Amino acid sequence: MAQEARLSAVVVDDHPAVRAGVAQWLVTGVPPIEVVASGGDVRVAWTGDGATADVIVLDLHLGGPTPAMGELRRLTEAGRQVVVYSMRADSAIALHCLELGALSYLTKAEGAEHLIEAAVAAASGRAYTPPALAGALAGDRSTGRPTLSARETEVLVEWFQSESKDFVGQRLGISPRTVSTHLEHIRVKYAMSGREAPTKAALLARAIQDGLVQLDDL
Repeated sequence: MAQEARLSAVVVDDHPAVRAGVAQWLVTGVPPIEVVASGGDVRVAWTGDGATADVIVLDLHLGGPTPAMGELRRLTEAGRQVVVYSMRADSAIALHCLELGALSYLTKAEGAEHLIEAAVAAASGRAYTPPALAGALAGDRSTGRPTLSARETEVLVEWFQSESKDFVGQRLGISPRTVSTHLEHIRVKYAMSGREAPTKAALLARAIQDGLVQLDDL
């Protein structure tokens, strides 16, 4: 039987101790993930072995005064699978990272188990919701209506009006993978608010109930 290809990752963090710790977690996890490159600059994700790694574990704060949102956007627009791994437990920043196409946002307090699960999910293009992100995605649970970003609402409406995520991506200037990521995050938000919507029809019903779309729009 042929041996399965091993997953690979590149770790971008400006603290050598953090890079070493993350690499140790990933390589000893189940399944093991080989760290093929690491460094304190995003260039390691664009060159050498890092350019073809299955997943990028990215710290947003790389020695500069502002988060590396532009770098994150460039990576996701190039089709890279990114897990943001940050010191900051900031809901607004976490949600912004998801809007830019990150597949998960973890705080460095959440540990090895969640980081491994997020990396494995991202390697196959799936989102992963650790505890801190779940709280951010849930929004205001008291209303039973999740808080969707403007981009998520735009993606949702376009998806209802078309048959293809490819077409939605073309209309909005984003990749089909980013469309799928937005839709998955929307489903997580509805599930966290106690109103699951696992199918397109169920999601449409929720959107109509919440006034996000009108029947005349479809």
